Amino acid sequence: MTNTITRRHFLRRSALGAAVAASPALASTGRPDDEAYWASVASHYTVSPDFINLENAYYGIMAQPVLDDFKRNIDYLNLENSRYLRQEFDRDRTEAIRAQLAQHMGVAVDEIVLTRGATESLQNLIANYRLLKRGDTVMHGNLDYDAMIYAMDDLAARHGARSVTVQLPDAPTRQDVLDTYEQALRRHPRTRLLLLTHISHRTGLVLPVAELARMAKRRGVDVIVDVAQSWGQLNYQLPDLQADFIGGNLHKWIGAPLGLGFIYIRKPRLADIGVQLGDRDYAASDIRSRVHAGTLNSAAVMTIPAALAFHEHIGTANKGARLRHQRDHWVRQLREHPGVQILTSDEPGMAGAVTSFRLRGQTSMEDNQALVQRLMTQYGIFTVARPGPVGGCCIRVTPSLFTTAGDLDRLVLAVRQLAKA
Repeated sequence: MTNTITRRHFLRRSALGAAVAASPALASTGRPDDEAYWASVASHYTVSPDFINLENAYYGIMAQPVLDDFKRNIDYLNLENSRYLRQEFDRDRTEAIRAQLAQHMGVAVDEIVLTRGATESLQNLIANYRLLKRGDTVMHGNLDYDAMIYAMDDLAARHGARSVTVQLPDAPTRQDVLDTYEQALRRHPRTRLLLLTHISHRTGLVLPVAELARMAKRRGVDVIVDVAQSWGQLNYQLPDLQADFIGGNLHKWIGAPLGLGFIYIRKPRLADIGVQLGDRDYAASDIRSRVHAGTLNSAAVMTIPAALAFHEHIGTANKGARLRHQRDHWVRQLREHPGVQILTSDEPGMAGAVTSFRLRGQTSMEDNQALVQRLMTQYGIFTVARPGPVGGCCIRVTPSLFTTAGDLDRLVLAVRQLAKA
């Protein structure tokens, strides 16, 4: 019985990639403005008809082939239970998935390890950074993720170091960003560790990470990069970022189930990130000792190959171009509106799917939460308010592959009406 089920499960999983590849909707790539092609891609997603979801930066819903695989994996684990997890899972699945991810990322398999998400990944990297000394400085930006800022502050406090914040202007150009960090590093010559967020979850700003990392390295500054929003949306491999330490996840733009992330540590730098809480399940020379999360959501892990298959068949560059096209569709219509402030520039490479706006004069969190509520109740559009930008709080808008031009036009109409109120 067990062997029969195992073989059937294996055959289903082996056939999944072929099934995705054979899908008519994914048989060819389309231009960013090829609405017929993207409608066929959108047909692989089941979304609620009760509202327009423009809050897709939180996590990405699974495409139907991925969701189907996830459900099969849950059923299989519920049936095979601990026998499979103890005897086969790590040997047959986890290491094969690590190898697949490593190839996708352009790194060696012994340079990555799975986690439960970008927050765990980055917290472990920051908390276990070993080279900070009393009197040094750690640096983060005002647009970085809250939990990462907390971790940087905590690291500094534990080591008698100083924590400083880089304040980026609203809607900066590439040169603005480079100049701001150059000036900050010059003002703080004892900076030892710099946190960079590739795409800000607050405004959608895309940092020129590779240039900033090279700038930091020239000054002897180590860099930790948060790629939670960029991995699967922007077309790059991890070494392109020029950083030795990177944390990200797989449940946003890759479209895997919730609760999946990764740590990357360039192999020569492994010793500079300490073992997580004295872990002894793996040797200190093994990157897997930098995470000890207990039992992961095993069905989610088993679904990673299906998510990668669906993602890769569309293509990262193709997906990213479509998402930027959707972003530009609504931003262009509101860019010159006197009552609206758009918080990312239109300079090539400085924005992706995510962009935030605020109504002029409405800068408090309460103001923006009230607007989010009105967008939902009056117009059926779901968004989220975000603090952090220097000019005040804002509303984040994030389309996805299933978003239509009509959805975005409805947002434009709503914002114009709210700006008049």
